[in-house]
Amino acid sequence: MKLYGYFRSSAAFRVRIALNLKRIAYKQASIHLRRGEQSKPNFLAMNPQGLVPALEDDGQIFIQSLAIIEYLDETHPEPPLLPGHPADRARVRGLAQIIGCDIHPIDNLRVLRYLADPLGHDEKTVITWFNHWIAKGFEALETVLARDGQAGEFCHGDTPGLADICLVPQCFNAQRHALDMKSYPTIARIFANCMKLDAFEKARPEKQPDAE
Repeated sequence: MKLYGYFRSSAAFRVRIALNLKRIAYKQASIHLRRGEQSKPNFLAMNPQGLVPALEDDGQIFIQSLAIIEYLDETHPEPPLLPGHPADRARVRGLAQIIGCDIHPIDNLRVLRYLADPLGHDEKTVITWFNHWIAKGFEALETVLARDGQAGEFCHGDTPGLADICLVPQCFNAQRHALDMKSYPTIARIFANCMKLDAFEKARPEKQPDAE
């Protein structure tokens, strides 16, 4: 397998974690987002959205991190990233989508760049925007994790899965912009547990070949 990504991309980070949890060997190809490599014709031919990650496997290209992760889970079922019961799978997908569908899309690099130029907002305003949307999502996520009794060492029980894969990169983003995590003790605890595992630790941005 070949993963097209960028060391600081949250979505590529998710896929790296999933590949590591599955113990799947893969190669990496860097698409430098800040240099605009995602807009070059050869990459757009692979992913017309001009986004990372993209995963190449057996001559096929797969896009969108959550779809890629579920593809990996279906083709390499051990260890599973989703629980066995339909209600449990729905819960985990819901937690993952708070991050993957509601926080991340309005906080990613292209949105932040658009806020700065052409909209003309200064760096302080952009950071305020960034942290506001993480905080709103984390408030809901913390409430679910703390109250519904289904979280254990990880977001769902004592085995890492899809929700944890999405949570960890978002926590890294929060750290980069100094979001106060004191209001999210359950999230902080789960994040710490995840980072004790090699699959998460080896996927962190600064450990990637294209890290700067």
